[in-house]
Amino acid sequence: MIEYGQMQTRVLNYRIIIEPEKQGKKTVYNAYCPTLGLADWGDSIDDAIKNIKALIKFHVESLLEEELEVPQENTAQEIITATTVSIQGSGSTLHVAVG
Repeated sequence: MIEYGQMQTRVLNYRIIIEPEKQGKKTVYNAYCPTLGLADWGDSIDDAIKNIKALIKFHVESLLEEELEVPQENTAQEIITATTVSIQGSGSTLHVAVG
């Protein structure tokens, strides 16, 4: 807890994941902050980022006000990867390969 007369600064970094979602002919963008368990959206990538940042600010302020722990990401131990899935064949003779 910060005592009166002292000023401390902590910098916390959070990942934000943006994913497009088709809604009919329109595309919206979903924004996620996995560490805080938050999600929001916007009509554009910029809107989605703006909205999730406002939600992160509100959430962290609420945790501090309630004197609860603010989660921190440990990106030093994080691994992010992707894989491809190949589906060949048709009907009952489908073969799936993960590369």
